[in-house]
Amino acid sequence: MSLLARLLGQTRDDRDAARPLWHRVVEIAREKEWYADCGVADTVAGRFDMITLVLSIVLVRMERDPGLIPASVWLTELFVEDMDGQLRESGVGDLVVGKHVGKLMSTLGGRLGAYRDGLEADEDAFAAALARNMTLTEGTDPLPLARRARAFAAGLALAPADRVLAAEIGR
Repeated sequence: MSLLARLLGQTRDDRDAARPLWHRVVEIAREKEWYADCGVADTVAGRFDMITLVLSIVLVRMERDPGLIPASVWLTELFVEDMDGQLRESGVGDLVVGKHVGKLMSTLGGRLGAYRDGLEADEDAFAAALARNMTLTEGTDPLPLARRARAFAAGLALAPADRVLAAEIGR
């Protein structure tokens, strides 16, 4: 909840409706198969890349359903909140956290566009977008990652809006 909301006496945080979905996005991004089978580097950068990939796929699904648009905004706000906290925990000072978060949001926005386009294109185009944007272990072919991400997106596309918001997605 924002400071302004607390000062004005609001006790409800709208983002709470999307919080389970945010936790599920992170949980899916941490699944070992992305790293062991698809070649995503198991590093801080690789884990961030996986979060942005899974989050982008979820946001693309949400933008197709007008009823999920507000929740997609809350989900993005939770991403920002989490990244802010992660930066502070890693020792980034208050004076530059905002600048770093701005860069992370820019990265998410760019990837969201690239992944949206890649999901609408053929498998090779999506693999190329992933190769440009993901931290992969050396020599990794991005095609298995593209296939797994595309399968996740296909399953998500079939999920009703209420199940998406309830974080009943993935496996």
